[in-house]
Amino acid sequence: SKFSDIDEYGFQRPEHFDYASYEEIMSEYLKVLTRRQMQWEKYMRNHDLTVINRALKRYIRKGVPGHLRGIVWMKTSGASAAKASAPSLYRSLLFLEHDEEIVDMIKIDLPRTFPNNIFFPDIENQLFNILVAYAHLNKDVGYCQGLNYIAALLLIVTKDEEGTFWLLRHIVEVIAPNYHTKTMSGLITDIGVLNELLKDYVPDVHGHLKRLGLPWAVIVTKWFICLFAEVLPTETVLRIWDCLFSEGYKILFRVSITLISRHRDTLMATEDISQLANVFREMLQSAMVTNCHEFINSIFTIPGNIRRRDIESLRSQVVIQNDVKGVIC
Repeated sequence: SKFSDIDEYGFQRPEHFDYASYEEIMSEYLKVLTRRQMQWEKYMRNHDLTVINRALKRYIRKGVPGHLRGIVWMKTSGASAAKASAPSLYRSLLFLEHDEEIVDMIKIDLPRTFPNNIFFPDIENQLFNILVAYAHLNKDVGYCQGLNYIAALLLIVTKDEEGTFWLLRHIVEVIAPNYHTKTMSGLITDIGVLNELLKDYVPDVHGHLKRLGLPWAVIVTKWFICLFAEVLPTETVLRIWDCLFSEGYKILFRVSITLISRHRDTLMATEDISQLANVFREMLQSAMVTNCHEFINSIFTIPGNIRRRDIESLRSQVVIQNDVKGVIC
């Protein structure tokens, strides 16, 4: 194959990587990227990226060129405005007296983050700074496993230590609030919300998993806590993040519903939990998700219209159900 066994972000490709399919996908995708790059550069000269209108959403859904991701993510998420309002915050957090327990936890996790990534040794110190600074800013979260993967990927893509700190803050506090706190209450609620959505979208798969006795939490906790980093192929994750920063948490539900809907037949053919676990593992590296351009298109067509107010309403219902269960138990 003309493709290396290391991808452009420094990650080792999986052992049984299908180079033939990938070559086919990339021959088209590279043409798309070239076109998009010219269109993006023109758009950025004439428009304000902090104003999320229909045209900008359409551009983002079609993919942000790699070298522009840092600036586009900062602007569309609001992280650059937050940084401008507290320009010395990050540096001041680095000079605080740090909690030794938190520092030790982060030091233990650092080498485990992306051990096979060739760029990781170059960013390890910056990643340490970001995670320590954020842990001391947000005492409710402190340090939670999963943040290391998110922050490391942000840093590999943006090559900007301070920008990564602000993007991480936006993710933890706006996109995935209370996913990474000690109680993980937001995560538990949103797994419950996904459960309700799947009852509507794929009732047969939902019923099948229930019969086999596999709780959704076992499958989707890592999806949500890492925002699909360390779960899906890197370029697909970054295309998801392009949309997450501009459109918010709804994208997590769109991706999850699409993944499960598009693997419906394979999931329904399983007869026990171990077969089911294998299908879930294999589907996360399948040609379908490696073809990031086509996959991202499908997250906006397969689930149809998902409204923010419906998610908020389901969140309230799930919180009440969980409170009732807590009282009964």
